[in-house]
Amino acid sequence: MTISSGETTATATATARATATARGATTNIHHATAINRNKYEKLITKPRSQDANAETETNGSATATPAPIGATTDRTMLLPLEDTNGAAGIVTYKQKSNGSASGSASGHGNGHINSSSSGSGSTSSSTSIGISSSGGSHLGAGSSYSMGWTCHCCNLIARRCFGINVRRCVLALLAITMVTIFYYTHYVDTDVFNGLIQRDTHPAPIIHCRMLSAAGKHVRDASPAPDHRSEARLRIDPKVLVFVETTYSGLGRDIAELLVYNRIKYKIEVAGKSLPVLTNLDKGRYGVIVFENLDKYLNMDKWNRELLDKYCREYDVGIVGFLSPSEETLVGAQLRDFPLFVNTNLRLRDASLNPGSSVLRLTRAGETAWGALPGDDWAVFQHNHSTYEPVEWAQRNTNEYPADSVGQVQLPLTTVLQDRGHLDGIQRVLFGSSLRFWLHRLVFLDSLSYLSHGQLSLNLERMILVDIDDIFVGEKGTRLRPDDVRALVATQKNIAAMVPGFKFNLGFSGKYYHHGTREENLGDDFLLQNVQEFNWFSHMWKHQQPHLYDNLTLLMAEMHLNYAFAVDHNIPTSSGYSISPHHSGVYPAHELLYVAWKKVWNVKVTSTEEYPHLRPARLRRGFIHRNIMVLPRQTCGLFTHTMYIDRYPGGRDKLDESIQGGELFQTIVYNPINIFMTHMSNYGSDRLALYTFQSVIKFLQCWTNLKLASAPPIQLAEMYFQLHPEEVDPVWGNPCDDARHKKIWSKTKNCDSLPKFLVIGPQKTGTTALYTFLSMHGSIASNIASPDTFEEVQFFNGNNYYRGLDWYMDFFPSGEALSLPPGNSSSPSPMPTQAGSPRYMFEKSATYFDGEAVPKRTHALLPHAKIVTILISPAKRAYSWYQHQRAHGDVIANNYSFYQVITASDSAPRALKDLRNRCLNPGKYAQHLEHWLAYYPAQQVHIIDGDQLRLNPIDVMNELQRFLKVQPLLDYSNHLRYDVKKGFYCQALNEKRNKCLGKSKGRQYPTMDERSGKLLQRYYLNHNTALVKLLKKLGSRPIPQWLKEDLSTGT
Repeated sequence: MTISSGETTATATATARATATARGATTNIHHATAINRNKYEKLITKPRSQDANAETETNGSATATPAPIGATTDRTMLLPLEDTNGAAGIVTYKQKSNGSASGSASGHGNGHINSSSSGSGSTSSSTSIGISSSGGSHLGAGSSYSMGWTCHCCNLIARRCFGINVRRCVLALLAITMVTIFYYTHYVDTDVFNGLIQRDTHPAPIIHCRMLSAAGKHVRDASPAPDHRSEARLRIDPKVLVFVETTYSGLGRDIAELLVYNRIKYKIEVAGKSLPVLTNLDKGRYGVIVFENLDKYLNMDKWNRELLDKYCREYDVGIVGFLSPSEETLVGAQLRDFPLFVNTNLRLRDASLNPGSSVLRLTRAGETAWGALPGDDWAVFQHNHSTYEPVEWAQRNTNEYPADSVGQVQLPLTTVLQDRGHLDGIQRVLFGSSLRFWLHRLVFLDSLSYLSHGQLSLNLERMILVDIDDIFVGEKGTRLRPDDVRALVATQKNIAAMVPGFKFNLGFSGKYYHHGTREENLGDDFLLQNVQEFNWFSHMWKHQQPHLYDNLTLLMAEMHLNYAFAVDHNIPTSSGYSISPHHSGVYPAHELLYVAWKKVWNVKVTSTEEYPHLRPARLRRGFIHRNIMVLPRQTCGLFTHTMYIDRYPGGRDKLDESIQGGELFQTIVYNPINIFMTHMSNYGSDRLALYTFQSVIKFLQCWTNLKLASAPPIQLAEMYFQLHPEEVDPVWGNPCDDARHKKIWSKTKNCDSLPKFLVIGPQKTGTTALYTFLSMHGSIASNIASPDTFEEVQFFNGNNYYRGLDWYMDFFPSGEALSLPPGNSSSPSPMPTQAGSPRYMFEKSATYFDGEAVPKRTHALLPHAKIVTILISPAKRAYSWYQHQRAHGDVIANNYSFYQVITASDSAPRALKDLRNRCLNPGKYAQHLEHWLAYYPAQQVHIIDGDQLRLNPIDVMNELQRFLKVQPLLDYSNHLRYDVKKGFYCQALNEKRNKCLGKSKGRQYPTMDERSGKLLQRYYLNHNTALVKLLKKLGSRPIPQWLKEDLSTGT
C-alpha cells in the first residue's frame, strides 16, 4: 500500500484510535529524528508481544499497523540494506525475524514508503528513510545528530514504558544509566573525554628578536664581544670598593647581592667616614669604586676627594655612580664640577642600548625592552662635551605625560652615561636609576669589567643541563602521552640548534612504569622507544627518600631493582649521575646513600638545591664528599604542581617576567654552570617547561653575548671545580637550624646530643686538666673517647672532617649512654645527675685554636656553642710543646735543639719546618682569637688565664660555671686538692687519696736557654701587644700577669 504525503496525518490518527479501542492500549508516538550523515545506526530491541505495532516513519508523521494475531518476533533488528535502485540519499532498513518467511520492500522517490508482508507465522518488512542528496533530512533541514539520538532514545523508552508497564520502564532507564556510566568512565580513563572537552592551551614562545633568524642565528654577523683587558689590570686587585649611605640601604644591598652572585670580591664602606687603605705596596687594592649615591662622591670633603681621585688616576681605576632619587624634582640641574645636566623624577618606557658603546660586553645591543620601566624616579642626563657617550636610552612615558606628546617627536633620553675621562683623567659610568630594572644589572656588570680593564670581567660561556625528575612517577592525568613525548623530542631539537650538545636528562623510577591511563601508558612506551634521544639517570626504584633507610643492604636492594629495570628496557646505566628524591641524603649527608650509590651505580656526580640552604639561591655552592661531586642545582619556577599556564602563580605574566630579564634569566647569566630541576608533569598538560626553556634561551640570545652549550654531568662537574677549587671541601651545617634539612635528615639523629661548648686549646696550656675538672660535674658530659686520639675527637681540623657529620655525632650518643662516665674518666662523677635529666655536652680538642678552617666549620655546625680557650705565656707554651715531642720520641725534636727548631728557615727540611710552626704559630694569640671572633660574638667566647687555672682552679671553675650557665653549681672546693708531689691540683677522692693526671702531665723540663727565651720575647712582642689591645676591646677581661711580664721583658 502506498500512502501519499497528503493523507499521512489523518491515517495515523484513525489507526491509533482503532487500535486503542480494540486492544485497550495506546501507541501514539511522534518522532522527530535527525539522521547521522556519516554512519548507520543499529537499534537492538527485546522480543515484542503480540500487540506490538509495526511502525513506519516519514516527514515527522507515522502510521501504526497492528501485527497479525499470533505472530511472534523474538528479536527485531534494523539493519542497513543496499539501495538497489540507486536512488541518491536513500537508506533502507530490513526487519528480520526468526521465522522462515521473507519479505522485501523498496522505497521510491522521496517521502514514500512501500511495505508488503507474507507468511502465516512471521512478519518481514522493510522501511526506507529518505535523505536528500544534499545531506539534509526530510525530517527537518536544521536537525542535529544529537537531537536525533535523543529522540531515538525517547522513542525506545516510550515504546517500552507506555506499551508495557512501569517495571520495564524503570529497568530500561537503569540499563541506559549503567551503559552511560560505563562509556563515561571508559572515555575519561583513556583521556578521550578530556581531549574532547579541553582546549589546546600549550603556550608558544613569543620571544622575537630583530637580530635573530627563525633558526636562532644572528641575521648579520655580529662583532665579537669586546675584550676589556689591558695591562692596567695588572696593577689592581679584582675587588670592588662600595660606598653606601647606611649599612641597611636598599640599593647597597642589591649591589652586594649582585657581587656575591657573581663571586666578585668587595668591601663595604659607609660614605662620609675616612677612606680605607687604598694601596698595598705598589698595587691598588680595588679595581672599581662604586657609589650608591653619586652625591656622596660629588660632595665629598676636599681632602678625601683629592685622595680618591689621585688613586683613580694613578692606578687607572674607574668610578660607578647612581643618582639617588629625592623628593625634589630637578630640571636641567648641573652636576657639581661637571658639564653635565640632569632631569629627575621621570617615568620612562622602551629602553634600548647604544650599539657603539665600548662598555657593553656581556650585554648585546640591538633590541628594545618595550613597555614602562619600573619606578617613577628616573633621572636622565644632558651633556655638551665629547667625553660623554650614552650607554642606554629610553623614551618618556607618553601615557603619563599625554599633553607633552601631542604633535612632538619623542627624542631618546640618556639613562646610563659613560664618561671617557677626557676632562679629569677618570673614567666613570653613571646610572639614572637603581638596579630594579633588569637591564641595569647587566650594564652594571659590564661597567665593572670595562672600568677595571678586564680584571672583573665575567666568563661568557654558560653551560645548561635540564634534568627531568620523576619519569614514570605521577598521578593519572599528570603523566606524558605520546604527543607530549613527540613535543619533547621536537623541542629538544630546537633547543639543540641554539645550545650545542643539548639533551634533556631524564631521571626514572621504574616501579611506576605503566601506572597511568591507557594513553599515558602508551606515552611510557613511546618514551622508551626513543630512549636513545635523551640522557638518563637513576632515581630510587619507588621514588622513596634514602635518609629513611638505616640498613645499607635494604637501600642497595632498592637501587638494584631500578638498575635491573634499566637493563631490561635498554636505558643507559653508565651516566655516573644520580638524583635523590627530594634531595634526601645528599645534604645533610646520609653516609649510607653515598656508599650505596658507589656500589650500585658508580655515581660520580649528583646535584642538590639544599647546600648550604635553598635560599638565597645566590649562595648555593658545590662540594665533594666520598669522591662524589655535588653540584648546586637551580630551580626555574616550575614544580610538580605547575602544569597549566592559567594556574601558574601570578599567571602567565609572572612566568614571562622570570623569563624576560627576571629570576630565571638572571640565574643563567650569573652562573657559569647551570643544572635545572624540572619534573615530568611540567612536560605534559600545557608543557610549561618546553615553553619556559625555549623562551629564556631565545631571550638570552637577544640580549646577551653569552655562548650557550651543554654537556653530560661528569664533564660539567669537572668544569665546576676547576672554576671553584675553593669549594671542594664541604662545610657541614646544623640540620636542626633549617626546617627543610630536618625533614630530609635521618630520624635516628638528634641535635640535642651535639656539644654545647668547645674547649679549643691551644695545646700545652692546661686543656687536659680543665677537661678533668669539667668531667667531675654531674650535669656535664663529654664525648666518647676516640681509640686514636683519646679524649679528643679532632673533627673540625683534620681528615676526620671528611668522614661526615654522622661520624662526628657517633661520639655523642643520646639517651642512657650519657649517664656513663664521660670521656676517659675511670671513676663516677662526684656529682651524679638524676636519671633522665639532660647533660651539658662538650668536646675538648686542643688543636682547634689555631686551625685555619676550624672557626668557619664549627660555626656552621654549632653556631650557638660557647668557646673556651686557655692562654699562657706563648714562649713557655712553645718550649713545652718541644719538650712534649721529645718525650714522645719525635725524631726531629731529639736531633735538633730548641733554638735550632725555632730559628729554622723556610729552606729547612719540611719536618723541621713543621715542628717550628707547631711551636710558634699557636702562640700568636690575638691573630687566632680575631679569627674566632669573626664567627662568634664576644659573649660566646671565654678566655681562661692558664696560670690561674694551675694556681687557683676553684675560682676559675666557679667563673666558668657561671659563663656556661650550667645548673646546679658544683662546689669545687670539696673536690679539688693541691698535690704536693705533682705540684698542681688533683681530684680529691677521699680525705687521704687524690686522683691526678698521668705521668706525662706536670713533667718537669730543663730550664729554657736564655738565648731562646730572649728570641721568643722579641718574636711575640707585637703579638702580645695586639693581645692586650684585643682584651681591652672586649672589656671585662683582666690582663694576665704573665702577659704583663712578657711585655716588660720584651721591651
